[in-house]
Amino acid sequence: MFEGVIPALVTPFKENFEVDFEGIARNLDYLEKHVSAFVPTGTTGEAATLSYEEHIEVVRYVCEVSKKPVIAGAGSNSTREAVYLAKEVEKAGADAAMFVTPYYNKPNQDGLVEHYRAIAEEIGIPMIVYNVPSRTGTNILPETARKLSEIDSIAGIKEASGNLKQIAQIIKLCPDDFTVLSGDDFLTLPIMLMGGKGVISVTANVAPHLMNEMYQAFVSGNIEKAREVHYRLMPLFDALFIDTNPIPVKKALELMGLAGGKPRLPLVELSSEKTERLKAVLKDLDLI
Repeated sequence: MFEGVIPALVTPFKENFEVDFEGIARNLDYLEKHVSAFVPTGTTGEAATLSYEEHIEVVRYVCEVSKKPVIAGAGSNSTREAVYLAKEVEKAGADAAMFVTPYYNKPNQDGLVEHYRAIAEEIGIPMIVYNVPSRTGTNILPETARKLSEIDSIAGIKEASGNLKQIAQIIKLCPDDFTVLSGDDFLTLPIMLMGGKGVISVTANVAPHLMNEMYQAFVSGNIEKAREVHYRLMPLFDALFIDTNPIPVKKALELMGLAGGKPRLPLVELSSEKTERLKAVLKDLDLI
């Protein structure tokens, strides 16, 4: 469950911005055979603008429709709210849950450990810690990651700091059964070379077959092939981050005939100029 290519799912919306559950099912059908698990209701899933009820219903629906394990996003900057969401996604059928570091509050390293410990004591499913300092203003340091790895329920970390030295230190300090997953698509191959086990991916929504081809080449020892696919994907990695995630990936899915829809405010639809740039990359990869 905690290795391989794991898409961070978008939450598609209809024209009235209600959740498009049929669209979720279409997207899952497109992805299923190429991936090892799904992460709904994370950053890419616009969890920040989902109500609690929508958040839980999206997780429940993905659990019902998916044939793969579900790692539900359940983070909050309030420990109490994170515990609430954790319990609810567990009841909804999630196999594991992912928790972003508390944003805005800017807890110190001791506060981070206690935040995750408090959640772990309340739920019965494994946890993935999500470190993304560019979004939260808080960074999990390697020694803190080591302390978190000693908490029984915490199975690993999604590392999106972009700091390869830090990620290498985390892999070195933590036990072998503590999984480190890339949280940046373009760093997937370097992180796996250092001992990471895969990626929780935006790009996998669009090109799951190529992300999986890179992963399978790597684990089979064909590093040259993995590197070749990595370089082939680089224009897509760039294109999917020409604006705030998930604005470009939702547009990409729409261009491909899959379910995206406009993001909810305060995010807005991708500009026409950037859409043309994205479209050119999708055409080059035979995705449209």
